[in-house]
Amino acid sequence: MDYDVIVVGGGSAGLMAAAAAGERGARVLLLDKGDKLGRKLGISGGGRCNVTNNKEYDELIKWIPGNGRFLYSALSQFGSRDIVAFFEGLGIALKEEDNGRMFPVSDKAKTVVDALIGRVRSLGVEVRINSPVERVVYENGRAAGVRLRGGQHLGASCVIVAVGGKSVPKTGSTGDGYPWAEEAGHTITRLFPTEVPLTSGAAYIQSKELQGLSLRGIEMTVWNAKGKKLVSHNGDMLFTHFGLSGPAALRCSQYVVKELDKQAGGTVRVTIDLMPERSADDVYRETMNLTAADPKKAIKNVLKSALPEKLIPLLLIRAELDEMLTHDNIPKTKWTELARLVKAFPVPVNGTLSIEEAFVTGGGVHLKEIDPHTMQSKRTDGLYFCGEILDIHGYTGGYNITAAFSTGHAAGTDAAERALELRTSRKI
Repeated sequence: MDYDVIVVGGGSAGLMAAAAAGERGARVLLLDKGDKLGRKLGISGGGRCNVTNNKEYDELIKWIPGNGRFLYSALSQFGSRDIVAFFEGLGIALKEEDNGRMFPVSDKAKTVVDALIGRVRSLGVEVRINSPVERVVYENGRAAGVRLRGGQHLGASCVIVAVGGKSVPKTGSTGDGYPWAEEAGHTITRLFPTEVPLTSGAAYIQSKELQGLSLRGIEMTVWNAKGKKLVSHNGDMLFTHFGLSGPAALRCSQYVVKELDKQAGGTVRVTIDLMPERSADDVYRETMNLTAADPKKAIKNVLKSALPEKLIPLLLIRAELDEMLTHDNIPKTKWTELARLVKAFPVPVNGTLSIEEAFVTGGGVHLKEIDPHTMQSKRTDGLYFCGEILDIHGYTGGYNITAAFSTGHAAGTDAAERALELRTSRKI
């Protein structure tokens, strides 16, 4: 046998799997088809690398709406606190920012990537870049190695597949691992984009009149066809030439995708609350008071102190209010409608950008077919999956990287221990 463990994929999950396996004394080979390891990790967190999120397990899992409960065992073995300790042990000072996000003090992803690769190499892991895998080799119902696209066969007792999903393909995630999983008897759940900008055919989007408008501290809500609220997220957002982007829109995207599937197309109603900390009555009263304080001034100018200037003409048109009205001529019912629009500005959303343009892939290897303690396949011995190829997806903010590191560590640990047991039994 050439190696104890072969790890396919040099991203967050693969690098951590290789490190964990190497720490246990296994002969490890790490293969990556690109010319650089840790590419997606290197662009995460806006290039600063959000290495994990410091929330407690139960709270952290709430921020991984795509099957986060599956991670309980992996996180108990190697969770966010362990991830912090791991990198600090490599000399990387970390700092906590808003909402539990952990970043290197250097604010440079390269610091984290270089330290992780350095750790892998220091453990004697053999690293081969520019080495695309054609398929995983199976013999007698278990993983037995890989075959490279050039035809070379490399044997191993255990194979860890950590090649990512289909999002951000420039980093090497092009869905290579799904057919390998299917060949081993696995089910691949439907793949869909998550953490992805939303698209809209609304006239005010298509006209680009709101393009570039950034809103802070809004609340975005997704509604189903029956008018029931599916989810709300607070945060920032951006109007684009195609629709909505920014953290709030990204977090709502998976619910939009699923609702569009249920409706078999059409549009999903999304609303934006411009003042989530105020009631509609508060908005009515406060904006009316502004006009009363400057009774001769046109309402379009008075409202500039309370609302985003680019949005005012559209709000007034929707409320059927003449922008040149002054305080004494304001129709009370229409001002009530204006307040309602401030609290629930509607955007008909007809889809999202593609899965390749998403930050995260939804769907993947079916979790009922994976041991949650070890990440080993229940279909094929010696075969492991970790990271984004699994049917797990979280919001941005360090949650997906935490899942990748945690599942990678579990896979690397168990694969090494199992391979070393096999090596010992062969000697006896």
